[in-house]
Order: sequence, then C-alpha cells, then structure tokens
Amino acid sequence: MLQQIRDRSQSMIAKVIVGAVIVALALFGIESVIGLFTSGSDNVAEVNGEPVTRQQVEIEVQRAIRSGQVPPEQERALRNQVIEQLVSREVLDQYAEEGGLYASEAQIDHLIVNLAEFQDQNGKFSKEIFRNRLASAGYTPLAFRQQLREDLIRQQVQQGLTTSEFVLDSERERFVELQRQTRSFRYHVLARDDLERDVTVSDEELQSYYQANQDQYRRPEQVRLAYVILDQADLADSIQVDEQALRDAYAEREREAGRRVSHIMVSFGDERTREEARARLQKVKDRLAAGDDFAELAAEYSDDGSTADSQGDLGFINRGFFGESFENAAFSLKPGQVSDIVETENGLHLIKVTDLDIPPFEEMRDTLRQDVAMEKAGNAFNERAQRLIDESFAADDLASVADDLGLPLQQSDWVSRDGASGVLAEPGVMAAAFETDVLENGYNSEVIELDDQRRMVLRVTDHREATTLPLDEVREQVRSAVEQEKVKETLRERASEMAQALRNGDSLNLDWQQVDNVSRQQEVDVPQPILQQAFRLPRPEGSDPVYGQTAIPQGVALIALTSVEAGDASAEDQTDAFIVQMAERLRAQAAVQGLLETLKDEAEVERL
Repeated sequence: MLQQIRDRSQSMIAKVIVGAVIVALALFGIESVIGLFTSGSDNVAEVNGEPVTRQQVEIEVQRAIRSGQVPPEQERALRNQVIEQLVSREVLDQYAEEGGLYASEAQIDHLIVNLAEFQDQNGKFSKEIFRNRLASAGYTPLAFRQQLREDLIRQQVQQGLTTSEFVLDSERERFVELQRQTRSFRYHVLARDDLERDVTVSDEELQSYYQANQDQYRRPEQVRLAYVILDQADLADSIQVDEQALRDAYAEREREAGRRVSHIMVSFGDERTREEARARLQKVKDRLAAGDDFAELAAEYSDDGSTADSQGDLGFINRGFFGESFENAAFSLKPGQVSDIVETENGLHLIKVTDLDIPPFEEMRDTLRQDVAMEKAGNAFNERAQRLIDESFAADDLASVADDLGLPLQQSDWVSRDGASGVLAEPGVMAAAFETDVLENGYNSEVIELDDQRRMVLRVTDHREATTLPLDEVREQVRSAVEQEKVKETLRERASEMAQALRNGDSLNLDWQQVDNVSRQQEVDVPQPILQQAFRLPRPEGSDPVYGQTAIPQGVALIALTSVEAGDASAEDQTDAFIVQMAERLRAQAAVQGLLETLKDEAEVERL
C-alpha cells in the first residue's frame, strides 16, 4: 500500500480519495469506507426476496481482519464463509420476525453498560472505552446497537429451543452409569522388533504412495529476506553511565516503590465529630513524639479492628488502591517516618512506612545501568528510526540503508508465511514480506515496529512459488512413511492372528500389562488410545475375554478386556453433572442446527 501511495499520491484525485477514506473511517467506521467504494454494488444472495449485499459481506470480512481474528491472506476463504453465515442469519431473522420477537432499547442499553469490555478499572461503564473498542473493531455506535439487537433476538430463538430440550431421568442415570463404569483389561504392545522379518519397500510402492499423498510433500510459497534491525538496546550498550546517575535512578525508584505501611485510624460521624477525632489523633501524635511505640498506640487508639492488634499493619501497598490523599502521604515517607494527620472517606489516619518493596542498590546496579542507558539512548534511537523510515522509503536497495545507519544487513534462508522462526516469526514481519509492493514490486517494506525499542525493514531477495516437491527430493521421507504404514499393517495382522489363537484356547507367551478397575477419565499410566479402545470393546460374556487392537506410536497394542463393572448412579458428583450438562447442550445445539437447516431448506435462497 505504501508504494502505491508513492506512485500515485501526486495526483489531486488520489489526495481527495485518501482524505475521504481517512475522514470516513475516523467518523463513521468501516461500513462508511466499504460504502465509499461499493455503493451501487450487486447483491451476492437473496433469501426469500431479501438481499444479502456485497457491502454486508465486505464489512464483516474487514471487521474480522481488522480485529485480528483472521489473517489477511485468508480473506478469500473468509468471504465465502461470511456469505453462508449471512444467509443463515437472514433465515433466522425472518423466522424471529414472523414470531414477533424483539429487543427493546432499554434492554440494549442495559446490556451495553453492563458489558465488561466497556467498563473501566472501577467496573463502571466508560464512554471513552466504548468508543475506542468499537472503533478498533470497525463499528459505529449505531451499527453496534443494531448488531446487538439482532443478536439478542437470535438468542431468544435459540434459548427457546434450548429450554424445551431435556434429558429423561432414565437417560440421566444411564449417562452417570457410563461415566462411572470401570473396566479391567490387559494389553501387550507389538513393535517393529516383533516382526519375523523386516518390511521392504518397492519402487512401485514408493511411486504409488507419493502419487496418492502429494499434498504431504508440497513446499509452501517461500522467500529469502534481507533485513536490518534498529535496536535501542544496541545503542544503549555504548553509552557511559556514571555513579551519580545510578544513584539518582535508584532514588526515583524508591519514591515509587511499593511501601509496607501501618496506620492508626480514628473514625468520626457516629460516635464522635471530626474535631473530636482530630483531637484524639493529635494526642496519639504527641505520645509518638514523646517516644511511645506506634504498635502499642495502634492497639489502644485505632478504630480499624482488622489491623489494631497487628501493629496497624496494612502490608505492602501500591498506588491506585487506598485513595489519593492516603497514598500521597504514604509515598512521601521514608521507612520509619510517620505522616501528619491524613483525612480519607474512612476517617483520619496517622501513617507509618515500615519497609520498601525494592531490592538493595547493589542488586539493582546492572538493571539501573541498562535502564538509564536505554533512556539516554531514546533520542538517538528516535532520530535513527526516522532516518530508517526516510532512507528505506527512498532507497532502491537495503544495503545502502544498512551502511548509512551502521546496521548489519542480515540474510535469511528460505522462509514461508507460517514457517519463520526467531525475529522473523514476530507479529507483522512475514505479513510485510508477502505484501504486493515488497514481494512483487521489489520495494523495501515499511518500517515494522517489533516493539517500543526495535524497528525493522526487510526486502525480498528471492522468491519461489508453492510447489509439489519431486519424488527424488523427498524419496527418503516417502520411504519412511511407506515403511511405517507397512509395519503398522503387518503388526495389525499379527495382532489379529494372536487374538484368534487366544480365542481358540492357545497359550501365548506375551508380556501382558494388567490394568484393573479403571474409569474413563481416571489418570493412569496407560497410552490414551489403549484406554479409549478398551472402553469401545463390547462387554465380555462369561469368563472369556474380548479381544481388540489399536495403533499407538510404538506400534500396535493387543487388548484383552476381562471385566466391566457398572457405575453407581445413586449419587452424582460434579463430573457426573458436567457430563449430563454436556449431553443437554449437545441436544440443544442439534435442535438449533435442525431448525436452521429446515428454515434454509424451506427458504428461497438464490446465490448470485
């Protein structure tokens, strides 16, 4: 996008368009910008004559991308999903409208002011947070209220179906019995070493497997990158910090460090007036000045029953919890000092600081040196960051930018969108590498803000499209996969033969692992596939075990189920209740899905 602006920003028409987009987005949200370019566009579908417009689709797509729910490269697939979702919404909305369902303005107001997403740290609705959160998600207040209204009405439909679904007592008991059922079994693991002869793989088998599984051997689209990183920490390493600067920095941290405080509180209002409370606390001050112990005076005078008998100790405090006047007094004191009388909404206080929540100076020396140096490097970093923006914008290469700024020009190996590591895997980096201007037009990327102290610019030095790797290049991988399949199949056959021999009464010398009276959710030292298969096998009849098998990472396990004990449904615990609740939810979801499918089948849906 940056390079397109470079190429076209000189025209007056471009400036008008960009200005319109910026103003519209700032004032009215994403829908205004979409409308600017899609007004008069065609519908993408009709549901019983009601349109689903291309503008609706684009708004939902851009909201999903802007909120970070979907990466931009998945935009095309997302668009098709959005169309289907909008069709489903429309049939459900029409059904709700025919049923006379609605949501009042008062309901919407109540819901908005009680949403935690729009509340400040005190749990109160904040208009500023409300506007900012909506803007970041691409909503205007009116569009959000309309969306909320539609969602509430749809929830009414779904809740009506959900509350009509229930589980019979007999079903509930059966669920609990199955949940509490225990089984005893033994298992023997067959591995590759148990084969009488090792498997071999022919060229025909290699070719056949490769042709049938080519998707496993696709190489994604990849690039090689040159990049530079401007790091404020590197600048800080060359800055000298003297002892006084370290001491000053430590003193500043002391001023804002958490404090352990004790207090003596005298309340007023019911039992005494403010003047009487102040006189009582002045008497405490006088006794402190005469040398009396703060802890003893807290026990004698403080009205705070929770701390009076513990030396008035409130523990460590930080700003933001005890009110401005209390905290201003506490954070102006050094350990051992006592404040003047402080008034809060709870009463009058004398405050004593007993400790600071900060390590000794020598323990913090290295940290202080790094922090002071980073702060001193701030101006140099900002100046060089601006130079990086200007020079990388104008340069035809990245090497000259690196030379001018004294930065190392780094090179990557082949990397894909999802296969990067290290700094290249940080947010925004690979997205920048695959932007059209960078990938196809060969420009430097925009400056990427990795964090507050690092900036990056990259350039694509080589590019190759996604492709299926030739067999010769992946032959060993294919051979290994075919071998594993043949080994597993041979082991399955061997396990079946063993099971049949055991059913026939033959005695086999097997290293059985015994598992007794285990439940479905019990944590036992048994591979999960074996446990799951043991609970899939039918109940044994008589004393003869039921045999089964399952694949595990080590090979194939032969399982002998010996007994099944029914669970006791007389007393449910929390896990049982959860299982029943999940069953009820699944039935309710099935009912909602069934209604939706029926409505779509009965509706006249035309995709344009």
